[in-house]
Amino acid sequence: QVQLVESGGGLVQPGGSLRLSCAVSGVKLDYYAVSWFRQAPGKEREFVAALSRSGDSTSYSNSVKGRFTISRDNAKNTMYLQMNSLKPEDTADYYCAARRSVNSFDLYVEPTTYDYWGRGTQVTVSS
Repeated sequence: QVQLVESGGGLVQPGGSLRLSCAVSGVKLDYYAVSWFRQAPGKEREFVAALSRSGDSTSYSNSVKGRFTISRDNAKNTMYLQMNSLKPEDTADYYCAARRSVNSFDLYVEPTTYDYWGRGTQVTVSS
């Protein structure tokens, strides 16, 4: 059974940082492209960041580019989202996602293309 479990969310002041983790079990992350999405109250789920299977290709939404960094540690079967310079508009539930990828450098930004999802971790940016 494949499971993705997020952690690291919480309350942080504007300008602060958080590091989200997503521990994957049931599959070897080496064969998967991964992403982070978020969903704010009353809004649709939106793409945040994607990382290819190889780890060499990335994509970020314009709203987080330059502030967030997606990464992975295949040895630990875990992916991460480092979030810096957080803003109140970053407040949302954050979800990690994974899908098997044949090509090492492909990126996937559409949520419908992902096979596996975590349950989410809440991030609140407020003073």
